[in-house]
Amino acid sequence: MVLSDRDIKRYLAAGKIKIDPELAPEQYGSCSVDFRLGNEFNVFEHSKYPFIDLKGGLGLDHIMRPVPVEDGEPFVLQPREFVLAVTKESLELDDDVLARLEGRSSLGRIGIIVHGTAGLFEPGWTGRATLELSNLSRMAVALYPGMRICSFTFEQLSSPSEVPYRKKPGNKYAGQTQPLASRLASELNK
Repeated sequence: MVLSDRDIKRYLAAGKIKIDPELAPEQYGSCSVDFRLGNEFNVFEHSKYPFIDLKGGLGLDHIMRPVPVEDGEPFVLQPREFVLAVTKESLELDDDVLARLEGRSSLGRIGIIVHGTAGLFEPGWTGRATLELSNLSRMAVALYPGMRICSFTFEQLSSPSEVPYRKKPGNKYAGQTQPLASRLASELNK
């Protein structure tokens, strides 16, 4: 069952969903909440490395470069560019609540994709969401820290998860505070 705005507020008040900083009224939709773009981006150093090799031993953190952007300044996403970013808000989910991240239609209409595949946030998730930003447009697009970049919907599970994400052995992203590169190599190099 997807939670309505009324139920989202009730879950926030009960601590089953925690969002920091507190949401402004304009961040609430009928069955979702908008999160804002953070100040941190990671870009691939494609001119230094010809390809990504997940088994090659060189971690993805080494082939990406952090780009901090001040409030009020733009991050210009070039055509066909892919970068990682992070939300300004952090999210914490109870053991019986899941969240789904969706891009905003207003950004999709100018070619900005907010996430490629990683839209599910499991029960027990905690941290700031990494965004997988792509520009499908033929024109560069200026993105600003603090702009509403994505929305989250929430669903109630039938019962609490036996092993919530934050307690899962080997979880890769719990508690993240900055955009993190893929940790898939840890699975391939066992």
